[in-house]
Amino acid sequence: MTTRLMLVEDHALVRTGIRALLEGSSEMEVVGEACNGREASELCRSLKPDIILMDVAMSDMNGIEATRLVCAEAPESRVIILSMHTDQQYIYESLRAGARGYLPKSAAFTELLAAIQSVMAGQNYVSPSLAGAVIDDYVRRAKGSDEPKEAVKLSPREREVIELIAEGNSSAEVGRRLGISVRTVDTHRHNIMQKLKLNSIAALTKFAIRNGLCFLHK
Repeated sequence: MTTRLMLVEDHALVRTGIRALLEGSSEMEVVGEACNGREASELCRSLKPDIILMDVAMSDMNGIEATRLVCAEAPESRVIILSMHTDQQYIYESLRAGARGYLPKSAAFTELLAAIQSVMAGQNYVSPSLAGAVIDDYVRRAKGSDEPKEAVKLSPREREVIELIAEGNSSAEVGRRLGISVRTVDTHRHNIMQKLKLNSIAALTKFAIRNGLCFLHK
């Protein structure tokens, strides 16, 4: 049976390369591509791919937020994160968002195929090269350390607002991109900072980056 895949990556050359490799297999079919998380969540509803290969660091909704949205709206589509970010926090946030696999972009193509096969078989897959980071993170969290602010629950809309603000967008720009008024954006920002006990945009930006809500550079 052919596995239907969607590629979500903001670099066209990278998408082209991955697509060429995948379509070299008679068991793989790339049914769609997206250059950001928001576009991915919209395409997923119509294409209904079996597997979504998702980058993490993208503008206009990053891969972690897109994964959370896709898993809620199209649970039949399974997400595998393919990212250059190998920090514990990114892996943790991706898996918590619902991703079924996580691989570094440095992984061999044979490992990507193995990950796709594992996830299609109903298993989770984390690259062996990241196993140490995953175990260390599990042990740290099991001991109850480093769980303060990231445990605060933000609504989906608040997550979108904090991401866009942390990327340097003004209230007007955030409002335009989300289709809401500037006043509503300011209200969300105020509520977010109250929830997180933050007192500046700089502190909000640091929180967003640390918790995988925003990526300012590749």
